[in-house]
Amino acid sequence: MIRSVVRGIGSALPARLVRNVDLEGMVETSDEWIAQRTGIRQRYIAGEGETTASLGAKAAQAALDDAGLTAADIDLIVLATSTPDNTFPASAVEIQNRLGMKHGFAFDMQAVCSGFVYAITTADLYLKGGQAKRALVIGAETFSRILDWSDRSTCVLFGDGAGALVLEAQEGQGTLADRGIIAASLRSDGSHKDKLYVDGGPSTTGTVGHLRMEGKEVFKHAVGMITDVIETAFAQTGITADDLDWFVPHQANKRIIDASAKKLGVAEDKVVTTVQLHGNTSAASVPLALSVAVADGRIKKGDLVMLEAMGGGFTWGAVLLRW
Repeated sequence: MIRSVVRGIGSALPARLVRNVDLEGMVETSDEWIAQRTGIRQRYIAGEGETTASLGAKAAQAALDDAGLTAADIDLIVLATSTPDNTFPASAVEIQNRLGMKHGFAFDMQAVCSGFVYAITTADLYLKGGQAKRALVIGAETFSRILDWSDRSTCVLFGDGAGALVLEAQEGQGTLADRGIIAASLRSDGSHKDKLYVDGGPSTTGTVGHLRMEGKEVFKHAVGMITDVIETAFAQTGITADDLDWFVPHQANKRIIDASAKKLGVAEDKVVTTVQLHGNTSAASVPLALSVAVADGRIKKGDLVMLEAMGGGFTWGAVLLRW
């Protein structure tokens, strides 16, 4: 059986670090108010010349370096983002160009905060189907560009950044001991659109628009939806929460992370939490968290890791892989 195995990982953050206290002069808020409700302590905000494509390209190059590969070894780029540099072409093509690639194919994937989970699942299918040998899967966002900075309920939550993985098709035995992606479960339900969306777009207002969110409604649905797809992945493989080495959730809100882990029966010391460092970076959230946990030595080769995310739409999904 072909498995999509992680060969390398990388990340990139903007130069500007914005702590909660730095926001106190911009909107009516405080470090205590933000931290108690979300767990967020700081985030990074893109400056002049920093874009989704530039951050994505840096993360991709770091992943290539970690894998000991070059852009010439990559056949496919899948970029998860809701904040592309342009309406078109796809920012994945811009990243392809920045990496010096003249071959292969690249495209964007839009599933908001679930984007990276959708993207890694999609790349897995291309690799298993023989359409590519190696893929760069990138989550990159500049959400600061679509925030209403007068809305304290949303502007304090989000940050910018990028994370990337190199996936390689390798022969596996078809067992749970194989390295690579083992199972995935994706869902969506468009009836929840008005709970988390951007109030603009090319075909409606002709403007970029700003992010709008009904925070209580999102929270109400999040834990149930997250556990649903994870339990589906458990059922597909016969594993349980006890078998996991690490749980790497979307970093939106520490309360949601804690509640989801508790409902699933995942021990607290197996949960990777980086929301305090980056805020909610949407599609960049999961690969940034992975990058931190790999860099500090927590996630090691052979570890069984569950990824999950939920985003506007609603979209949600989970991926089980052995590192």
